[in-house]
Amino acid sequence: MAIPRAAKTQRRTRIQEAKEEQILEAALDVFSVSGFRGSTIDQIAEVAGMSKPNLLYYFRTKEAMHRALIDRVLFTWLEPLRAFDAAGNPESEIRSYIRRKLEMARDFPRESRLFANEVLQGAPHIEDELKGPLKALVDEKADVIRTWAKEGKIVKCDPYHLIFSIWSTTQHYADFDVQVRAVLGQDNSGEGRFEDAARFLEQLFIDGLRVAQP
Repeated sequence: MAIPRAAKTQRRTRIQEAKEEQILEAALDVFSVSGFRGSTIDQIAEVAGMSKPNLLYYFRTKEAMHRALIDRVLFTWLEPLRAFDAAGNPESEIRSYIRRKLEMARDFPRESRLFANEVLQGAPHIEDELKGPLKALVDEKADVIRTWAKEGKIVKCDPYHLIFSIWSTTQHYADFDVQVRAVLGQDNSGEGRFEDAARFLEQLFIDGLRVAQP
């Protein structure tokens, strides 16, 4: 993770930590809307409500702020997949994973859009993470899904495309929230839309993976 300038010169005080969080919150607002290329330090400083020189004391470059946010997003975003338990019941594990991902779409929409923007631009800052730790984690969980299928607990399927499908359907509610709310209309676009989505996606994936009884 990129280290803020203040952290290099002395032990950070609570005030410094608060300032860093203030800057990262502002950077998240700006990056999630404009992407890395379309964002400037001046924009971030304005949103943070501080001078550019003051901001640069804590983070020397735009890249440092973006890197700190991306590192956080990658850790948070992968936590539900890490919790995918090989010893658990497949139906329960898949249901839990879908709901965790939807909760993240609900609670961290800016982070989701930050990640989506990075990937859409070719993932220049996280390509190593995608090919390294992310791939290793997905490979591990793909083996879990294959094992469930071999044991007859779920139907045989391509585990990678199952994971991709869960990612795309759940993150849609963060990345395309404006479209979702517009199409659902005023009566159906409240917080209940996430529970409605969870029930539908559970039906879609769990019923589709359930082994037919003879």
